[in-house]
Amino acid sequence: AGIQGSANATNNKALGAVLNQQFVIQLGLFTALPMIIENSLEQGFLPAVWDFFTMQMMFSSVFYTFSMGTKSHYYGRTILHGGAKYRATGRGFVVQHKSFAENYRLYARSHFIKAIELGIVLTVYAAHSVIARDTLVYIIMMISSWFLVVSWIMAPFAFNPSGFDWLKTVYDFDDFMNWIWYPGSIFSKAEHSWEVWWFEEQDHLRTTGLWGKILEILLDLRYFFFQYGVVYQLKIANESRSIAVYLLSWICVAVIFGIFVLMSYARDKYAAKQHLYYRVIQSGVIILAVLVLIIFLKFTKFQIIDIFTSLLAFIPTGWGLISIAQVIRPFIESTVVWASVVSVARLYEILLGVFVMAPVAFFSWLPGFQEMQTRVLFNEAFSRGLQISRILAGKKTIAV
Repeated sequence: AGIQGSANATNNKALGAVLNQQFVIQLGLFTALPMIIENSLEQGFLPAVWDFFTMQMMFSSVFYTFSMGTKSHYYGRTILHGGAKYRATGRGFVVQHKSFAENYRLYARSHFIKAIELGIVLTVYAAHSVIARDTLVYIIMMISSWFLVVSWIMAPFAFNPSGFDWLKTVYDFDDFMNWIWYPGSIFSKAEHSWEVWWFEEQDHLRTTGLWGKILEILLDLRYFFFQYGVVYQLKIANESRSIAVYLLSWICVAVIFGIFVLMSYARDKYAAKQHLYYRVIQSGVIILAVLVLIIFLKFTKFQIIDIFTSLLAFIPTGWGLISIAQVIRPFIESTVVWASVVSVARLYEILLGVFVMAPVAFFSWLPGFQEMQTRVLFNEAFSRGLQISRILAGKKTIAV
């Protein structure tokens, strides 16, 4: 009744009726009921309920959601581009800590990108949807989607031994940045250089057919539709619905890209030997940006919040342009544009890595969280009296 009443407050009785049913399903009562009944027949009702509760405390739902993401990603890629191959989706008994860079290489394209993309969509929906103004309705409608976002980002670290150890997190971040900036060469491997890994991630685009490339470009257009929806929410648009607003947003994208190319050229030409010239160009760009900001604040409806809103529009647009550039790589690889594409892509990877690393660093900073993760991860071993600390440290004697 409370759920339906909250929905009816938005003058949508049909939504209230649907939410009452959806909420029960999202709790997992219907989907978990067959398993509980089967276990209750074998072990009894209370042990079956306890097993179900224990499984949830050991993040079984998180792991299942993450594994489904792995399967769906590679199923989709194989359908579009072919090239089927074995992909591990299970998890064995792991006692060795995997670095952040290794997890990033494995799951950046299949999980992290998609989770952040969905998170941005949910954030924009929460900010501008009429239904989302009711907190309870929004939570009920989106709790499963946010659970998917959290699972796809945090699962590799939740199931990683010492995944929330502060010192290991610091070392992992340093290793990740070294990997990002390591120059690619003929003899470099993906484990050592981001550039080599980035090119290897595009192998399926080199072997796919014409229709595969066309479909890939069509899928990448979703970022531009997202930009179209967000730019009209800017205060500077003054509630205008003219197509000129969208076209002006593309001019802003072109200007930002032009400034980036200018700074890259200045860095390569002047940063090493004529450092003063490089600083002058940097100062000029900063002063120009401040002047433009002041003019916008003075003579238009522009507000500071527009800066953050525009980031939600332009950052996905930039990723969409990079994705399309990867598809048409044979046509632009020999031009000066390709070097800029690689440079921008590297910055995006750094931004993505920092975004994924932030919650890991936060949980690593919390006192006692690492011990709790170890207990959850090796619950069965603890129950049998094993000394997990010695296993993780590589000691020979592991039994009490």
